[in-house]
Amino acid sequence: MKKDQMPTGRRMVLRIAAALGATTTVGLFGLGREGAPGAGTTAPALRPSPPGTSPPGTPVPTAPTAPAPAGGPAVGPAAGAASRPMAPSPYRLQPMTSHTPPRLQGARALPPVRQRPFLRVAGAGNTMVLTFDDGPDPRYTPAILGTLRRYGVRAMFFVCGEMAVHHPDLLREMADDGHVVGNHSWSHPLIPKLPPSRIRRELGTTSEVIERSLGSAPLWYRAPYGAWNRHSFQIGAELGMEPLAWTVDTLDWKEPGTATIVGRVLDGAAPGVIVLSHDAGGDRSQSVRALRTYLPRLIDEGYHLTVPRR
Repeated sequence: MKKDQMPTGRRMVLRIAAALGATTTVGLFGLGREGAPGAGTTAPALRPSPPGTSPPGTPVPTAPTAPAPAGGPAVGPAAGAASRPMAPSPYRLQPMTSHTPPRLQGARALPPVRQRPFLRVAGAGNTMVLTFDDGPDPRYTPAILGTLRRYGVRAMFFVCGEMAVHHPDLLREMADDGHVVGNHSWSHPLIPKLPPSRIRRELGTTSEVIERSLGSAPLWYRAPYGAWNRHSFQIGAELGMEPLAWTVDTLDWKEPGTATIVGRVLDGAAPGVIVLSHDAGGDRSQSVRALRTYLPRLIDEGYHLTVPRR
């Protein structure tokens, strides 16, 4: 079974998570491809709620649009390597470390506890977001970073702690290039199957690794397999993070072929779309080649590939 494949029970959870496709929208993007300020926010709208999350007619949360910073991202120097190294596991079943969550209280206002993740973005014209999960992986992440750098595009990388702890240099390279580094848990588990204490360790330990490498804790997180629950929303908010999902799934983890991945991105391209791809978790050579093809085409079609600001 490949790293990102799931047993039948997990597929069922993912299908439920896919019901979130009624789409929550984030109006928070102030960076275009050249870093131009974006438009304002969108008022909350009423949309159906996915099963087990919130009652029908719950207002969709939106976040304010912030202007682009004048310079690069505000990141500090690495604070040293994370303690107790763990060998990466192809099935992400390594035991947890005992790090405490990053010290966020007082550093910034904590976000509200959401009832569902953000699935789209709003404002800033033809805005799209490229996201990459499961890394960093020294076999594929550098090539993806190189392609993004070539076209002056910023993206989001949702990293797994068990990978990030061994590659702080890649985290710093992401941040230095202006990319957003998000939290994708430590070991890529199915979150709804975990007790709250384990969810806290999965998210808190990963946030600490990121904070030690970049000088600040992540502001965004993504549940593995897109499987969220009430505890994950609450704990994520307590750690200062907002939940971000996706609109277009390239399904690149299935290794469907470079042309298929390219086709899924271009067919799904539209204002507000968030694209899910992977830079780790298996053979991601197809994902690397696909990015080199669809990224210049998206730019030629007038899309602005951006990153969020909170």
